[in-house]
Amino acid sequence: MKTLSSSLGLAVVLASCTLFAACGTTGGGQTTATAPAGGASKIGPGMNERGEVVDPKKVESGFGQKVKGMNGWEGEITGKPAPGSKFGQLQIGMSSKQAMDIAGVPTDQGAYITGKAFIPFFFGSDRYRHEVVYKGQGRLIFAGSAGFDSNAHLVWIIHSANEGGYR
Repeated sequence: MKTLSSSLGLAVVLASCTLFAACGTTGGGQTTATAPAGGASKIGPGMNERGEVVDPKKVESGFGQKVKGMNGWEGEITGKPAPGSKFGQLQIGMSSKQAMDIAGVPTDQGAYITGKAFIPFFFGSDRYRHEVVYKGQGRLIFAGSAGFDSNAHLVWIIHSANEGGYR
């Protein structure tokens, strides 16, 4: 009987290790970053070699330019502005009201919570995100403020002339 329980325990440990190893390698999405011939920068998913966003639904964080914006907010700018886009006037750290006053009415929008929402007693920012989409211009991602403040601040600008307008 002791060998059966030992074998069962070993099987559970092996299954757990396999599960954790698979989760660690897949990461929930494919990363197809490659370095161009010069090796200077990476091409992210949904982007071309010129740094333009060709498919905004596939863009991942970490392939754009990291910037420090208004009031100490840190964020990212991915892609290049479309000709005549109002996105060039936006700054990381703007409130959602300020940004939408400049960019206008979005084509589509939605909100979602982040993993930080599940951390017990976490009262920092970025527990939820609000995404607004503008056809032919790109996407703006806002992070919720810390504490009980209901304002959201701009943390990611995705420039894309190919934006279809819907999430």
